Formats: sequence, C-alpha cells, structure tokens
Amino acid sequence: MLSDCLLIVFISICTALLGEGLTWLLVYRTEKYKKLKAEVEKQSKKLEKKKEGGESSDRSQKKKLERQEERLKNHNRDLSFVKMKSMFAIGFAFTALLSMFNSIFDGRVVAKMPFVPISLLQGISHRNLGGEDYSDCSFIFLYILCTMSIRQNVQKLLGLAPSRAASKQGGGLFATPGQLNTR
Repeated sequence: MLSDCLLIVFISICTALLGEGLTWLLVYRTEKYKKLKAEVEKQSKKLEKKKEGGESSDRSQKKKLERQEERLKNHNRDLSFVKMKSMFAIGFAFTALLSMFNSIFDGRVVAKMPFVPISLLQGISHRNLGGEDYSDCSFIFLYILCTMSIRQNVQKLLGLAPSRAASKQGGGLFATPGQLNTR
C-alpha cells in the first residue's frame, strides 16, 4: 500500500510538471502573454496605490479609479483567453493519462484513511473498490488530492504562479464572488 501511495505521489508530480511544461510551451513563452501579464502587473500596482492613497470624494477621481478597474478587468479577461488554449490541450492529455492510470489501479486499495469521509465524498474516495470499508482509498481520490496540492507548489517553484498584486485584484473569467463584490 505504501508503494502505491508513493507511486501516486510520483505520478502527480510528473503530471504537474508535464502540465506546466505544456503551459509554458503553449502560453508562458509567447509575446502576447508576456505583454498582457506585464500590463496586468502594472495596472494592479497602480490601482493598489490609488486605493491605498485614501478614498477621495472627488467625482473625477472616482471615475478614473473605475476606468482603471475596468481596464484591469479587461486585461485579466484577455489573459484568461490566452491561457484557455493550453487548458484544452492539458485537459485532453490529462484525461487520457487519468484513464490509463485508473485502469492500472482499478479495484486496488491504495491507502487507508484514518477516518471515513463524509457521504458526499465517499463515492469518489471508494470508487471501484469492493467491500463496505469506506476508509479504504481509491486511486482517483488520492491522485486528485495530490495533484491539487502539488500543482500549485510546482507553479510557485517554477515562478509561474500569478503575482500577489494581480491575484489580489482578481478578475478574469474565474473571479471569486468576493473579488467581484469589491468592484
């Protein structure tokens, strides 16, 4: 069981590196992406400085701030569209890899969890496993957990994660409701 866990962690690291490699190849090295990213960084810093400068009751200042926020939102949206072609390629590759690995580990208990997951997660944590012991863990559940944690760290390690200023401002296609409410 331990060797299966280590193998799944290794597979997660490899797929994260493969995914970031494909993303670099298709997106990060392009001039369009570099230009948009620099613009988002610049706009984010400008906007942050203006917001830290204090709220002004001047109408023209508020309009300028709104225009800058709108520009930043548009640049974030454009950046998301540039990344989208890579997402499709990676999605296709990962679906094929996931299918292959899922067939290899089909029906094998790869880990034993020290708890029984909530019923909402039991379907995926016990997927394709026989028996009624819901603390048994399937490949797909462990792989998803590993990939979610490892991919972000690989992005930070390679310097490909979004900057704090840009992520603080949010925007793009996948902004959180909290980010949208601040606008």
